[in-house]
Amino acid sequence: MLLAMDVGNTNVTVGVYRGDGLLHQFRIATRRESTADEYGILLKGLLAQADAALTDVRAAALCSVVPPLNSTLTAMCRKYLGLEPEVIGPESDTGLHLLCDDPSELGMDRVVDAVAAYHQYGGPAVVVDMGTATSFGAITAAGEFLGGAIAPGIGIAAEALFQRAAKLPRIDLVRPGGSVIGKNTVASMQAGIVYGYVGAVDAVVDRIRREMGTPDAKVIATGGLAPLVAGLSKTIQTLDPHLTLTGLWVVHQRASATRPPA
Repeated sequence: MLLAMDVGNTNVTVGVYRGDGLLHQFRIATRRESTADEYGILLKGLLAQADAALTDVRAAALCSVVPPLNSTLTAMCRKYLGLEPEVIGPESDTGLHLLCDDPSELGMDRVVDAVAAYHQYGGPAVVVDMGTATSFGAITAAGEFLGGAIAPGIGIAAEALFQRAAKLPRIDLVRPGGSVIGKNTVASMQAGIVYGYVGAVDAVVDRIRREMGTPDAKVIATGGLAPLVAGLSKTIQTLDPHLTLTGLWVVHQRASATRPPA
């Protein structure tokens, strides 16, 4: 089995693959202060819930936007899985040509998303990943990652509104009832935040398509907050909640194919 780990600012998404099939997916809180032992014990319990064991895991791959956790999770893999994880970085063989100015500055989750999108849907494509931040990635038909855009995530925007506006309450981020004209404060905030982000996503996607010269580029959305926006968007065509994990699997398969036999 392959253990795939997508380390985000808010959550660590863990996927367990057998062959090319995603057997289980878990989402746990990102805790920078947690130790390798804490993550190892947590992983052991999660696998047990899925009728699997640490000894079933034969390989691990991770991408991370939280550098302090790289060494922690690497130590966890060594101690609890008895293996060296594949940490995806700019030097990894992803199959994509990274045409941005400095690939070392890229969040590798964006690259892994692009790998999965190109593998699953082909190019040209635009990936919208809605998590702590909302990121946009542009992929050409030739498998080139051009770069993209990064905006504050919808959750950050909602929390900032609550913190900076004394009379506005903290609200649940749910899809509005159907009208953008809210009849009370909560409904008005939900409508403004959600429909505002829908408009922002569609506007950025339209601009990316125009700059690429590919008005029909496929648009794939992923990330924990994508379901909130995808059904209301005019540009998002596919909602793929497992996109980043798929990308980790693809990169791992490429590495395995070129790795000399033991």
